[in-house]
Amino acid sequence: MPSRHLSTSARLVRLAGLSLALLTLFQPLAALAQVNTAALAKAIAPAAPASSAAADATPIATDAGAAQDVQIETRLRAIYAALPDLAAVQVSVSSGVVTLNGTVRNAAAIDQAAAIAGRLAGVVIVRNQLQRSLAVDNNLDPALQGITGKLRGFVQMLPLIAVALLVAFLVGAIGSVLARRRTFWGHVAPNPFVAELMGSAVRVVFVAGGIVLGLQIVGATALLGAVLGGAGVIGLALGLAVKDTVDNYVSSLMLSIRQPFRANDHVRIDSYEGRVVRLTTRATVLMMLDGNHLRVPNSTVYKAVIINFTTNPQRRFTFDYTIDHGFDPCAARTVAMKAMTGLDFILLKPEPKAEIAEMPGSNQVLRFFAWIDQTQTDFGKARTRAIEAVRNALREAGAIMPDASYLVHLDDVRRDPSAVTLVPERTVIRETRTPREKAAGETAAEQDVAPERHVEDLVEEERSGDAESGRDLLDSGRPTE
Repeated sequence: MPSRHLSTSARLVRLAGLSLALLTLFQPLAALAQVNTAALAKAIAPAAPASSAAADATPIATDAGAAQDVQIETRLRAIYAALPDLAAVQVSVSSGVVTLNGTVRNAAAIDQAAAIAGRLAGVVIVRNQLQRSLAVDNNLDPALQGITGKLRGFVQMLPLIAVALLVAFLVGAIGSVLARRRTFWGHVAPNPFVAELMGSAVRVVFVAGGIVLGLQIVGATALLGAVLGGAGVIGLALGLAVKDTVDNYVSSLMLSIRQPFRANDHVRIDSYEGRVVRLTTRATVLMMLDGNHLRVPNSTVYKAVIINFTTNPQRRFTFDYTIDHGFDPCAARTVAMKAMTGLDFILLKPEPKAEIAEMPGSNQVLRFFAWIDQTQTDFGKARTRAIEAVRNALREAGAIMPDASYLVHLDDVRRDPSAVTLVPERTVIRETRTPREKAAGETAAEQDVAPERHVEDLVEEERSGDAESGRDLLDSGRPTE
């Protein structure tokens, strides 16, 4: 029995020692688990806003009392009393919490009162309970006072504004005087259009400079940016609206510089033909061959295909002549060329020539080319005389132009002779005179091939006053393109 009790007591002692050892082992692990749990909770917790963190970080005094609240309230009342818009604000302070009550004139005064209260030391938070006053006098008086103050300030600035206007006017007047010096700009830029453009640019620069100087005198340079911005928008809108006008203006400038033709030149611009009267800032004036005036916009002239018949005095004309298929075309060519070279107005260099153009069906078409001097010979008259000479020579040689009528042959006339209608033979009038006899019999008017100068004289007469008036942009002293 005693040995059994001894063994039981030994077991109890061992069990108690094991329990103490386990407790000693688990205490550090429990502490570590608590630390890790706190760290994990801190890591997964949402981040607080920066403003809240800053507010929480602001230290709040722990020794503040009623004395400090009284000081804050007294200080705020003194500040608000010094400001007319905040004189009616009621202030109460408790434990650093400032409460503002009452009515003020506008929302700006509400924000101002809260901002002032928040700047005082010892203020924890500001409870802004101010209301805007809706009384008519409280809202109308400030507006009237603002208008009155602005009018008073404007009246005080009138002498300064007058000086600014005078300075701007003088600067603009100087620019206008310089822009009117046409003689000076004519020496700077020989082209009258460019000279006028330079004068206008100088006027604009001086006027803009005068405006800027006047705004600087009155201290309103900030207004200049708004004016320029508005002018840019308006300029863009006007540019889109007057795009064709701007295109025409630029074309006038380019034409005045490039000078594609001279005054009184015989030109064809697209389908318009005539003699050049003048080149203006808007259009090219032509006198058509029938004596009428034609104004072609310069934008059209600048883009058009221009044929100048005056630049080269020598001009070639051409015409076709049809002969019967039974005549030798080479012999006809020889006869016709002899007749053309016999005309004194036909130039021998370059030599006239003839060629077989085509042989459609029963006809043969000869094409003739010849050159004349336009300063001595009229183009239309020369071509007419040449056609007439070729026609007479070929007729004398037996090469007549084919008849366009058709002959119908009836093989079985014997069956019904009464059905045949007899057509009288045509009478062909042939020229029996030789070319020399024919030329001798022609009058002087028929032989005249001198150029027609009536339209040219009309242009010269009309242009006699252009040099003095400065309306013409064409300059005979400048090279043409």
